[in-house]
Amino acid sequence: MRSAITISLIPEAHGAPFVFRDDLAAGCERAAALGFDAVEVFPRSAQELDVQQLKNLLAQHRLQLAAVGTGAGWMVHQLRLTDADTETRQCAQEFAAAIVEVAGGLGAPAIIGSMQGRWEGGVTRDQALGWLAEALEELAPHAQNHRVPLLLEPLNRYETNLLNNVADSLDLLRKLRAQNVKLLCDLFHMNLEEANIADALRLAGPKLGHLHFADSNRRAFGFGHTDLAPVVQALRDIGYAGCVSGEVLPLPDSETAAKQTIASFKRWFG
Repeated sequence: MRSAITISLIPEAHGAPFVFRDDLAAGCERAAALGFDAVEVFPRSAQELDVQQLKNLLAQHRLQLAAVGTGAGWMVHQLRLTDADTETRQCAQEFAAAIVEVAGGLGAPAIIGSMQGRWEGGVTRDQALGWLAEALEELAPHAQNHRVPLLLEPLNRYETNLLNNVADSLDLLRKLRAQNVKLLCDLFHMNLEEANIADALRLAGPKLGHLHFADSNRRAFGFGHTDLAPVVQALRDIGYAGCVSGEVLPLPDSETAAKQTIASFKRWFG
């Protein structure tokens, strides 16, 4: 398993659970200095990400790219893959596809999280899930062309009413023709939605493609109350060998959150 830490390049995302913010070079430098294997980057859009700079920084600091997030699609541009408006859904898909291509070109998966949207108003849950499935079928081949998975993240009930847990997410994945869509399991969301986090991870099994390493209060591990021992055992039981990425609040500050994350990673996975 490899350690990773988050870097947000979205000015509108202050207050969101990203450890390093706004400065890609500084974030990569600190990640490497603290001993992380990789960084997870959240750009404002594919077009606004300086791909060459990122390539240079990864090479300079001997870091890998763990994943690239699409969250700005909703956070900044109000785009959802399940929007009732056809044109908005198309714009959402184009926005996500551009990030999938950029991430894939760098050998990393892209994340579909908040852009999954929700069902509301005149849109039924089945209709929203159908639209999401269609979008994933369109996006997955972009990732497959680069030989990387596409990551789908179940979120807690306060962020979406569409996919909240591993079981429901797996049900959707089984209906897809695309076989390279995997789950991003976030331990913070799982703490709220799963009866047993370890059992849910075992259920995900080979479909687990990425892990967000966050404690019960969305702070760095060790600053909350999640019992990590059974979680680690479950990950070992299923042979998970992907990234363990600290998507946590920068509390009490970014440096402390990052240090606590890498210390916890080394304790449990080192």
